[in-house]
Amino acid sequence: MDIVAHAIWTAVAAKIVKDKTRKPLRVSWAAFWGVFPDLFTFTIPAVIRIWWYATGTTHSLMPDPESAKRLQFAWQLYHCSHSLVVFGVVFGLVWVLRGRPVLEMLGWLLHIVIDIFTHQGMFAVHFLWPLSDYGYNGIRWEGRWFMVVNYGALCLALAWIWVRKKRRHHEAPTA
Repeated sequence: MDIVAHAIWTAVAAKIVKDKTRKPLRVSWAAFWGVFPDLFTFTIPAVIRIWWYATGTTHSLMPDPESAKRLQFAWQLYHCSHSLVVFGVVFGLVWVLRGRPVLEMLGWLLHIVIDIFTHQGMFAVHFLWPLSDYGYNGIRWEGRWFMVVNYGALCLALAWIWVRKKRRHHEAPTA
């Protein structure tokens, strides 16, 4: 799924959890963790590519065979950041260090789960990495029909949240 949709779905999920549980949950941080796997994977290679362009190492910002060879490490970043195993270890470690679970980090988990079913081919998520290279061959998130359904569902979810907020505001007792 694209990074914008990940951010919005995570924010929607965080808002619903926050409203239902009344637990302190920062929606903006949840949205950050919802896009973290893609930021972790693609920011470093993008910065390197821009640096190469700025220093004259390459004459285009577009990928070429040479940069593909030199940026192979990005696949390890991708597998690491899209792994349920890595997420579980990091989430558990943060829980131990903070003395409580950091619920906002569940946005990272949501990202992985969504990507398992919406990626295929070379981007199939190896969600058990480093224990396994298995990747489920899901649907193509960039397909037109999926984009329409996905963003249509996001609009409905956001509208539902907005209506609920308005309804609660009108039902709130006035002093």
